[in-house]
Amino acid sequence: MTRRFPSRNPWGGWPRGRWPRGGSPRGGCCPPAPTGRPARFILGFLVVLAAQGVTPSEGSGQWVNAPGAGWADLTVYAQDTRQTYQFDGVKRPIFADGRARTVSAFFTASVGLLRGLDSWVQIPFHRLQFEDAADLRESTGFGDPRLYVRIDPTLLGGPAIPVALRGGVKLDGGDFDVDAEVIPLGEGQRDWELLLEVGRSFHPRPLWAAGWVGHRWREDNQEAARNPGNEWFWLANVGGSMGVLHWQVGAEGIRGDPWVIQGVRLRSARREVLQVSPSLGTDLGGGQLRVGTRTTLEGRNLPAGTAVFAGYFRGFSFR
Repeated sequence: MTRRFPSRNPWGGWPRGRWPRGGSPRGGCCPPAPTGRPARFILGFLVVLAAQGVTPSEGSGQWVNAPGAGWADLTVYAQDTRQTYQFDGVKRPIFADGRARTVSAFFTASVGLLRGLDSWVQIPFHRLQFEDAADLRESTGFGDPRLYVRIDPTLLGGPAIPVALRGGVKLDGGDFDVDAEVIPLGEGQRDWELLLEVGRSFHPRPLWAAGWVGHRWREDNQEAARNPGNEWFWLANVGGSMGVLHWQVGAEGIRGDPWVIQGVRLRSARREVLQVSPSLGTDLGGGQLRVGTRTTLEGRNLPAGTAVFAGYFRGFSFR
């Protein structure tokens, strides 16, 4: 559901067929990088959250699930920011006293299909608001879902080691509108991802480490006449237990190629981010409840600031 509040265009974008002084990109002038458009800026934040996904606790994240066993996680993120990392990596206030507020819920589940083979699904739901000196925009609804399959060496009769290969697709499932006065809930195109996952337990010490590195191939968005750049992304987590508390510290990053917009390759239009995410959890009702923060340390064409999150993780078995 999208609500519009009549007024001028606050996004820094232009209606179809209209470009600022100097002409269209096809005439030799380029549109600004996505940092000039708060709608894309908000969407970029959501993409970062969804792309990095959920990082289960020790015992689940390091191993492919056994057949019929799995886990489910529901995590809610919230952020309220007035700053953004622009195309040059410098943190600045959002144009025109802009303020971006996001609340996003991610439901992620995984279940084992065969020995050495499991599947993942992630479904996001967003409530987005952007307000500046003149206007307010809101959008609420489902975002782009992700589907994965994951394999480890035991699928082919190899040893049981905490190394896995995960591949998947981000579908074009969220509402996308090229109208500059609408905050899109999706990106309007598909992504294909391949990740290598590793992990290690330091038993009998209550410590563990896990992470992944991956590549994202991004298809064209023909409706918006843009080709978002392919991206490398990574995540590293360490965690452990202290009595009834479980702690975890994570770092994650994305480095993207330049975008092609209206046929013009813009080096300023690429996404980069480095974030840290400490959290604390405790056992509750057969699962684990956790709270934490996610802070952006540096970036390009993405929001600055800190998001808070709360999530509940629980394993299950149909056997």
